[in-house]
Amino acid sequence: MEKRVDSSADNLMFIAWGQALIATLGSLFFSEVYHYVPCELCWYQRILMYPLVVIYGLTLWKKDLSIALPGLVLSGIGTLVSIYHYSLQKIPAWGEVGASCGTVPCNAEYVNYFGFITIPFLALTAFIVIFITHLIMIRKQRRQ
Repeated sequence: MEKRVDSSADNLMFIAWGQALIATLGSLFFSEVYHYVPCELCWYQRILMYPLVVIYGLTLWKKDLSIALPGLVLSGIGTLVSIYHYSLQKIPAWGEVGASCGTVPCNAEYVNYFGFITIPFLALTAFIVIFITHLIMIRKQRRQ
């Protein structure tokens, strides 16, 4: 069942696409420019984020909200993975679990701005923005 998007949903879809694109480029910047080696959980977050650029890009191009449904699922799962990863970094009792997370420890903080902004926090913010934006789009479409 095809659901065409109106202009406000189109704007929201652009926000979701833009957020996914910025998050993807940001993760590539950290690994390719700063040469930060991603930990195992960072790879899972990348696996969940990178397809969102394509999914929301196709949705924008085709103007069909039904294409974007996998994006809601991926961003929801990505939110949960990011919460867990951030918890490994910031909850002291979980720190030892994160230390045994493969070759690069998942509790390592390459970036720590203002004492709380780390790479998993940035991913969490992106996933939440995408997830909430998608929920708003669905709500607007149902009201029509």
